[in-house]
Amino acid sequence: MKRKIISTICWSCLCILMLTMLAASNVTGEYEINWYTIDGGGGRSTGGPYELVGTIGQPDAAYSAGGDYELLGGFWPGGPLCFVDFESFAKFADYWLVTGIGLPADLFEDEYNIVNKLDLKVFVEQWLCYCPTDWPLK
Repeated sequence: MKRKIISTICWSCLCILMLTMLAASNVTGEYEINWYTIDGGGGRSTGGPYELVGTIGQPDAAYSAGGDYELLGGFWPGGPLCFVDFESFAKFADYWLVTGIGLPADLFEDEYNIVNKLDLKVFVEQWLCYCPTDWPLK
């Protein structure tokens, strides 16, 4: 008799658990990302030879660069950061087949000092990406 009562209680608990899981699986909600800013907070993060000091929400989203590294703070591109786009292409095209030392569009480092298909290859590899720190067509 005792086993039958325990078995009935176990089955009842199992049924309640299954009904709860079934009801929970049918609940759907709308996803929403609200727009907020948080000013202040933050701190210092380190790892190996790297160190980053920042703020949470960074109210003045900005671009920082040093050496071979770039950092875009916040959510908005700005400052000297740029995209390689038609504006860059127009600057590049102005130098097409021009020879000389120190040409901004001479992107491929070689001894010829001419803006040619080798430089175009480098340009195309950067197309629609953020400009590298040393991008001469900014």
